[in-house]
Amino acid sequence: MHFLDQAKIFLKSGAGGPGAVSFRREKYIEYGGPDGGNGGRGGDIVFVAVAGLNTLIDFRYAQHFKAARGGHGMGRDRTGKGADDLVVEVPVGTQILSEDKEEILADFTKVGQRITLLQGGMGGRGNASYKSSTNRAPRQHQPGEPGEEMWVWLRLKLLADVGLVGLPNAGKSTFINQVSNTRAKVGDYAFTTLVPKLGVVRHKGRDFVLADIPGLIEGAAEGAGIGDRFLGHIERCRVLIHLVDIAGDDPAEALRTVEAELEAYGEGLEDKPRLIALNKLDLADGELGDAFGEELKAAGADAVYPISGATGAGVEALLDAVLGYLPDRTSLESESEGGVSEEPDDEGDATWSPI
Repeated sequence: MHFLDQAKIFLKSGAGGPGAVSFRREKYIEYGGPDGGNGGRGGDIVFVAVAGLNTLIDFRYAQHFKAARGGHGMGRDRTGKGADDLVVEVPVGTQILSEDKEEILADFTKVGQRITLLQGGMGGRGNASYKSSTNRAPRQHQPGEPGEEMWVWLRLKLLADVGLVGLPNAGKSTFINQVSNTRAKVGDYAFTTLVPKLGVVRHKGRDFVLADIPGLIEGAAEGAGIGDRFLGHIERCRVLIHLVDIAGDDPAEALRTVEAELEAYGEGLEDKPRLIALNKLDLADGELGDAFGEELKAAGADAVYPISGATGAGVEALLDAVLGYLPDRTSLESESEGGVSEEPDDEGDATWSPI
């Protein structure tokens, strides 16, 4: 399934049905009279958040949504049938924006949330409703109110508890594969991750959702690389894990680069709690890890968690720290495959506690 997190669509609610002009013509009834019924109400445009969707790809192929018109009134005082609402299903985390993207019209944050965005038009009055003591045979009626219409943008912000950030090739895909049920693509080149990935992490009787986004490079806020368009998917996260590659040219500079891009993006990301993880410790000895850890602390990190996404070493301590930022939750009863191994590290490994 292709990933799409933005789509522009056209919406139009149903118009009300016209009222009828009708007069009774019945045998043995001396005086007839108006009996034209009212028109039916037009259909509303209703959005509902459903489980099981994590992309807006369906809106690439269906971009116009028009509710049905209300039925017209009929003789014998029969009211026209009201049209059914048009229900549009969207993933949880979807926002509906105005055409100029300046106003958030709706924000879906939980399954089952339902919002009527456009109201259908009221049905028109039939001539029976105009009858009075001085107007015994009215012929006027109403055509029914028109429906509302507008263009809107749908923007998906995935709902995750923890966000994963870092430079390209920092080992984010390997890490999310290690701790969750995700099977993200891993390669020895930059930008193996092109779209956000979600994984469910189960650790010590609790579970949370981890989001991995494509790597950031210097100038991402101005569109360099893949840019910062996917940062919106971690805006709702409670805490961010910043992976720094110990095998990179300058881990401290890598830390500063990503932090600068988060600050340039704004939207509260610069204020979110951070857990700095020095990754790929399997490629270095403990002494080098300690030295780079001190450099990262000098660059602004409060604490550094040496880990190896490939072997799982040190990951448990990092996940313990993550749990401190999350509300209590009941975990699923059984551990899924791909969870973090809680076996002790082999002898001779570096000390995997925070630096």
